[in-house]
Amino acid sequence: MKYLQSRFRQFLTDGYRSTRAAMLLAAALLFVGTVIAQTDPDDPDDAVAIFNQAQELHEKGDLKAAIDLYKKAIKIFPEFPEAEYQCGVAYLALGNVADAEHAFRRAVELRADWTLAMTSLGSLLVQNGKFTEADTILTRATELDTQNFPAYAAMAELRLKIKASPPLLQELLTKIVQATGKAKPTASLWTARAALENALGKRDAAKVSLATALSLDPKNKFALTETADIALSEGDVVGANDATSSLEKIAPDAASTKILRARVLVADGKTSEALKILDAIGTDSAEAADLRKRLTASGSENAADLEKLLETDPNNGTVLGRLCSLDRVSAPDKALEYCRRASEAEPNNINHAVGYGAALVQSKQYEQAVALFNKILAIAPDNGTAHANRATALFQLKRFADAKTEYRWLVAKQPDLAAAYYFLGITHDQLAEYLDAMANYQQFLRRADPAKSQLEIDKVNLRIPALQRLIKESKGKKVG
Repeated sequence: MKYLQSRFRQFLTDGYRSTRAAMLLAAALLFVGTVIAQTDPDDPDDAVAIFNQAQELHEKGDLKAAIDLYKKAIKIFPEFPEAEYQCGVAYLALGNVADAEHAFRRAVELRADWTLAMTSLGSLLVQNGKFTEADTILTRATELDTQNFPAYAAMAELRLKIKASPPLLQELLTKIVQATGKAKPTASLWTARAALENALGKRDAAKVSLATALSLDPKNKFALTETADIALSEGDVVGANDATSSLEKIAPDAASTKILRARVLVADGKTSEALKILDAIGTDSAEAADLRKRLTASGSENAADLEKLLETDPNNGTVLGRLCSLDRVSAPDKALEYCRRASEAEPNNINHAVGYGAALVQSKQYEQAVALFNKILAIAPDNGTAHANRATALFQLKRFADAKTEYRWLVAKQPDLAAAYYFLGITHDQLAEYLDAMANYQQFLRRADPAKSQLEIDKVNLRIPALQRLIKESKGKKVG
C-alpha cells in the first residue's frame, strides 16, 4: 500500500496526469487496500506485505534480494502487475534485459492499459532493436495518455533509429512541441524535441531545446551528446569538447562517450589519438568499428598517401579536409589551399569553412581570417572554434578592443578555459584597463596547468608587481 501511494503521487508529479490513468491507479489502491484489510500485514505469506518488503530493499539498492521477494509475492498472488513491473525495473538495473522484458510484458498483460508499464516495455524494445513492436506499444501509450513524456522520448529515439521519413518525424515533433508547452515537461522530452529538430534541419531551434533540457538536468547524457553532435556538425571543436568533457564526468567508461571523444579528436586533427581510443573499445561496438574503418581510409597521418588519393578523386571533401587539418601547423600555406578546395567541394559543410579560417590564422593572414569568421559567425553565432580563432586574429592585429569582446564570450561560455583568461588579461592590460587585467590574470593563475603553461605563468607573475603599482597610483581606465 505504501508503494502504491507513492506511485500515485509520482503519477501526479511526473506527467502521468490523464484522468484515465488516475482512475486506474485509484482502483488499484482500493483493491490492494481491501486485500490488506482482509489479511495480516505481518504474515510472511501475505503477498502485499512481501511486496512492501521488496520495495524497501529495492529503495536501499539490494536489487537481488528485492527480486526474490517480488517473485515470492507473485507466486502467492500471480495477478500482481505492480510486482511484475517493479521486478522488471530491478532486473533492468542489474543489466538483465531478457528478464526485464519478460516482467514488463507480464505487467502489460495483466493491465493492458497501464501506460507506465507499456512505456517501460516500449523503451526496452527500442534498445533491443524490436522497432515494429515498440512502435505499436509506444503509440498506444501516447494515445492513452497524451502527456506521457517518457513515451514520447522513446518514440523520438525509435523514429530516429529507423531513419523515419521527414513527414513522420515532423508529425511526432508537432506532438512533442505541444507537450513541452504544457506543465513541467522533463529534460528528456526537451532533448527528444531537440533531436527531432536537428534531424529536420532546424538546428537553431534544436540548440534552444537542448539549452532548456540542460538547464533542467545538467547531467542529461543524451542532451550533452546531442549538443556535441551539433557542435561537430558546425565545425565547433571547442563547443564539442566542452560538452564531451561534461559527459566524461558522468559516464567516462561508456562506449558512446569514448566514441564521441574520438570524433572530437578527429575534428581537431588528432586522428592517431582517436584511433587509440577506438582500439581500446574493441570490436563489440559496431559504431566504433565503423568509425575506425572510415578513419583508416581517410584519416591517414601520411600526407603523401592522402595526396595520392586526390589524384583519382581531386574533389574528395573528406580527404581535402583531412589535409587541411594535417598541414595546418607544419605547412600553413599548403594547408590553406587544401582548406579552400575542401570548402569549395562541400560548400554546405561549415567544418571546412572554419578549417579554412584557422589555416588563415596559422599562415598569419589575419585580416582575411577576421573577414571569413565574421561571415561564419553570422551563420553560426555559437561556434566556439570560430570565436577562438577570430579572437586570435584580432589579438595579432592589435585590435584589442574587438579581441576583448571575443575573449569575454569565450570565458562566459567556458569559465575553466585558462588560456582565454590569459589573453583577456593582456587585452585589458594593453587597453590600460588595469583592474580588469589584474582580475583576469588572477583567474588565469588559478586555472593554469604549470606543466603546460609555465611560460605564461612566469610572464603573468613578472607583470603583476608593476600592475599593482599602476593600480595603486590610480592609473588606467575603469571598465565594467
